[in-house]
Amino acid sequence: MKTITKVKPLLLAALAAVWMVLLGGEPLYGQASGRTVSIDSCLISGGEVVCQLTASSVPSGDDGMYYVISNEVYQDGPVGVVAGSAPAGSRAEVRFPLNYNTPQSHLSRKFLVAVMRKGELIQVSNEHYITNPEAVAAYTSGRMQAGIKGILPDGNKLTKGELQELGVGQVIYNMPLDNICSAAGVPGALPFSYNGQTYYFNGHSIAAYDATVKHFNRLGLQVTMVILNCGTGEYSGHLVHPRAVGGECPGYALNVEDQGAVDHLKAIGAFLGQRYSGRQGCGQIDNWILGNEVNARTSWWYTNSDSLDFNVSIYVKAFRILYNELKGMNGSVRLYNSLDQEWNRKSNPGSFLSRDYLDRFNAYMLREGNIDWSLSFHPYNSPLYDPYAWNGPSMWVKNSLSSPYITMQNLDILIEYMHRPEFLNPGGEVRSISLAEIGYTSSFGTEAQEASVAYGYLKAASLPDIDAFMLFRHTDDAHEMESYLAMGLTDLAGNKKPAYEIYKALGTANEGAAKARASEIIGMNIDEMISQKILWTREGSGVVEIPQ
Repeated sequence: MKTITKVKPLLLAALAAVWMVLLGGEPLYGQASGRTVSIDSCLISGGEVVCQLTASSVPSGDDGMYYVISNEVYQDGPVGVVAGSAPAGSRAEVRFPLNYNTPQSHLSRKFLVAVMRKGELIQVSNEHYITNPEAVAAYTSGRMQAGIKGILPDGNKLTKGELQELGVGQVIYNMPLDNICSAAGVPGALPFSYNGQTYYFNGHSIAAYDATVKHFNRLGLQVTMVILNCGTGEYSGHLVHPRAVGGECPGYALNVEDQGAVDHLKAIGAFLGQRYSGRQGCGQIDNWILGNEVNARTSWWYTNSDSLDFNVSIYVKAFRILYNELKGMNGSVRLYNSLDQEWNRKSNPGSFLSRDYLDRFNAYMLREGNIDWSLSFHPYNSPLYDPYAWNGPSMWVKNSLSSPYITMQNLDILIEYMHRPEFLNPGGEVRSISLAEIGYTSSFGTEAQEASVAYGYLKAASLPDIDAFMLFRHTDDAHEMESYLAMGLTDLAGNKKPAYEIYKALGTANEGAAKARASEIIGMNIDEMISQKILWTREGSGVVEIPQ
């Protein structure tokens, strides 16, 4: 990834404060009234947590001491345990034991500073998480890198040689928590002891994931796993957020509101990070994605609240837990959020705009300790069944930040956005960006799908900040086809479409022929179209005619 000059934390604080005001909300980063102390960092050093504090003015207290309070993610104010203390001053350092893998572990808890006034602890700082959980990782496995070309594979075709024939270097797969959680006494349940408790996982399901991940690894494929919460599991029902209970969606927000669910979520992160570190004989997963299109509240990450801040805040809490627990086992994994293409326009009133969600997510991260989170984005055509990746409707695809949608045509807008100083990772670099789901229909002709697949891949390959292009999907889905979304490279009978052949050629010595074929269909040299950033659009909404 491209390296950019590192931005100082205090500048990020100022940027984020102004930014949130412009968004129409309170500045998430910056101090509330009376909170004159800033936690500048919380880092693991050896077996300790070291918090560096500064104060714009030293708050008064009964005993002249700062107290660092360790809260669970659902706790607010100085209600947790006192982890450490130090004399109050304009600068202070507070050290205390990490207590890793004990009931008192601070790994994925949040910290604040309080002073004692009239015998009561009063919060005087922002909140902050540990930002280097990889410091305790037992494993830092070398990441598998084999190019950006990827696919959602058909589970029924894993041993038929098509992944090798297509020449993909990456695959994406789903892992519903409902499938992997179990309980004591269930036949085949796998015990996992963590933080002083024993948790259980479905031995049959885990064995199936082991075999699948190892198969991918043997083929030299990097694996990205999507963590889903479908709300149907007998032993995972308590992981559904209280504000999501009773909804009817394929995905639910995670429960970060009570101790039992939070403890379980910590154990799940640690179990998955350890088991799929590549060092346990169970396979290696380099990338994890928390949820699917989480800005689409009523479709994929349900709660009954239409508050953007509420939904982002609970997602951030779950993200913090899983980030610290996964990287606390395998320091080289990446954790991605997941957003759709609806940048400035909602097709579903129950959703949030992906731009708004991204902004608010990042503001929380800056406020509570910047970490190396990654972005998963789905730049589908609009509408989804539009077959022309290179020639979108002018109403929906524009070459500006005000564009209603971000598709492959105007993806440069997102890339430039992620280059902004407030979005850089702690090392001053542009974050990993994965196009973890993107596909094109053949319902309106195989030629349009051919050219769209070529255009999408080649556009992604031209952008050095893109780390994955995951084609959706390997094989058509009958239910999706009812909405004219025949997005597979093979049809329901297993026949290979022309798009299969063109995707096979891309990224190989035969790419020239694939480019020539795509250029013929498009009516322009595809290399010139991409390198010159030519944005072709059709008048109006440009909706294709639906066959009757």
